[in-house]
Amino acid sequence: MSDLSLVKTRIQAGIWEGVLSGGMDNGMTPEIEVFHLDQPVKTVAVTPDSRAPGTWTVKIAIPPDLLSDGVQTFVIRDALEGETLGSFSVVTGEPLEDDIRGEIDLLRAELDMLKRAFRRHCLETM
Repeated sequence: MSDLSLVKTRIQAGIWEGVLSGGMDNGMTPEIEVFHLDQPVKTVAVTPDSRAPGTWTVKIAIPPDLLSDGVQTFVIRDALEGETLGSFSVVTGEPLEDDIRGEIDLLRAELDMLKRAFRRHCLETM
């Protein structure tokens, strides 16, 4: 289990920002990966926060080509452990009466990740 903790600070000018803390005692920068519809998002930057040792600023530029009508969910994971650290959803187009679509989309992304991990586990134990 990862000791990393991720807290969202804001989304501004198409960039999701957060603060990552914990886990890395060796002075190395943690590896973070972001997925949208099971595809990696390559616009991730993790930089040490000079004001607070042991914390990093995470910035994820939201690619405009991934935005379309409806709810788009992005899942943020620890690349080494594979553990989900957080997620965020972007709603575009017609206003939604219920925010349940975002929750369903997040559950679908989590289920896909669990299926991959289970299949990998089955292959490794055979």
